[in-house]
Amino acid sequence: MHEYELSERKRLILQAIVESHIRYGEPVGSKTLTENQQLTCSSATIRNEMAELETLGFLEQPHASAGRVPTELGYRFYVDTLAQKYRMTAMEIEQINRTLRQRIGELDGILESASRLVSSFTNYTAVAIRPRTKSNTISRFESAYLSEHSFVLVFVFAGGEIKTRNIYTPLSVSPEEFSTFMQVLNLAFAGLTSEEITLPRIVEAEKLLGDLAPLVNPSVKAMYEVMNEAGSGDLKIDGVNHLLEYPEYSEPKQLKEMLDLFEDKENILKLVSNGEEGKDLQVHIGSENAIGAMSNSAFIYRTVRRGGEVVGAVGVIGPTRMDYSRVIAILNHLSEGITDAFEEKEDF
Repeated sequence: MHEYELSERKRLILQAIVESHIRYGEPVGSKTLTENQQLTCSSATIRNEMAELETLGFLEQPHASAGRVPTELGYRFYVDTLAQKYRMTAMEIEQINRTLRQRIGELDGILESASRLVSSFTNYTAVAIRPRTKSNTISRFESAYLSEHSFVLVFVFAGGEIKTRNIYTPLSVSPEEFSTFMQVLNLAFAGLTSEEITLPRIVEAEKLLGDLAPLVNPSVKAMYEVMNEAGSGDLKIDGVNHLLEYPEYSEPKQLKEMLDLFEDKENILKLVSNGEEGKDLQVHIGSENAIGAMSNSAFIYRTVRRGGEVVGAVGVIGPTRMDYSRVIAILNHLSEGITDAFEEKEDF
């Protein structure tokens, strides 16, 4: 929370400067503000107020003869206090609802569809994020019997993610025997973290299966593999080309740093995975990102929940003069819709 109390006039001036800079990307002078219908004071008063806002750290003057632009503090105050709630258009709502009407299948698929939509709406780079998780549990095992020597093992995670592995065994297994094996697999290992899948549990499962015990080892090996994959997180990016539309990324060095950031993915995953507990919407402005390459960028993301647990997030990366109100409204509507769709599917 900010510790500043600004007068109503200063608030109106700061809001007008932020919104003008978001729209046009140029420093804002007193002449521009005198044309603002909400401001009825003189140019001299506006200039004095702008100078005070600069002294307080909300504005800065990039050149001696230029107008002012918002600082990180100015943007933060705007997001926390001044931004008006964006009213989504009927077209935006319909396109989001159309995306949500798609069959909710694997989590990765719906997150990627959502990020593509957000990028096309906002003209910013969008990300679909599956955060790292400290403990993964497989809620149940499903399968497809292919032949007496092979089957597909389906791992359904508690968060809704689904992984599959093809298992081959030299042991000849009938469909009836395979059904018994799947019952024991669910009984022995469903609902456990990888740390809880211990040698004694594995031995116990083999005892229960008797002659089918050789099926346990390849299945547990696959189990560890998919649990490690699911816990490592993932990041998919859409609309990288939108960076080229903003002068903030016109310097080759800055653009390369951003492209390297997207290629590596590690820092963004870490930022989201370590996000503030219990806070679904997070707005990081400039240095708040704690990533050098994003010092002149804003990163907004909104988590998606399934069964009350955070299973993913959709976010937007762009210049600090981002259209915060619009981006926040779109991310909120979309992620809440995905969460609701998951809940409806569970109820069904």
